[in-house]
Amino acid sequence: MSWHNSLANDLQWSSEISNKDAKQQVANRMAERVKDGDVIGVGSGSTAFLAIQSIARKIKDQQLSVQAIPTSHEVALTCSILGIPTTSLASAKPDWAFDGADEVDPHHHLIKGRGGAMFHEKLVIASSSETYILVDESKFVDVLGSKHPVPLEVDPRAIHLVETRLEELPIKSVSLRMAQSKDGPVLTEAGNVILDVHFTTIAPDLESTLSKLPGMIESGLFQQYKVNILS
Repeated sequence: MSWHNSLANDLQWSSEISNKDAKQQVANRMAERVKDGDVIGVGSGSTAFLAIQSIARKIKDQQLSVQAIPTSHEVALTCSILGIPTTSLASAKPDWAFDGADEVDPHHHLIKGRGGAMFHEKLVIASSSETYILVDESKFVDVLGSKHPVPLEVDPRAIHLVETRLEELPIKSVSLRMAQSKDGPVLTEAGNVILDVHFTTIAPDLESTLSKLPGMIESGLFQQYKVNILS
């Protein structure tokens, strides 16, 4: 038996999707890759949101057996509404994955995490044989960090320690990401907080450096992963 209430059946996106026609073309190309039996790591972002819908239509039209590993509660809800069965990294390894990005540089290094799910996103990407990053032209930058801060997922008990250690690095500012529709800070799926850090420069090994900070769960820097850019 299925739920018949509106929240169980109505797709929602938090704002109007910019460059929607271009993003829809990328979404449709992503759906072309889906084949019967695939386990797909499913990330977030507006283009990924459109891709999930294109994939759901293909699954229905061709009667495919496909499972998704969502990287966030938001993505899991979207898959549920569209009727895409979900599983987890504890139960299955993704054959491939797709996700969005906030910035992409010429070396295909990424900044991700504006949606707050960088820890699970990185787990899924690291577990996948292939990953496709779905972006439009607005996401390409010459220098990483040009438009967005680097988000850091931090254990709440370690925010002061992490900020103190960050002061030893070339930073412009550090801020605790605050929620818009609840009191207090944004909390990730794992119950951690997010520090948004503007760096003066982003060295090629910054992701590795940040990973060594006590209390740092994960960063939104993706410098060590081979990904395919689809735009």
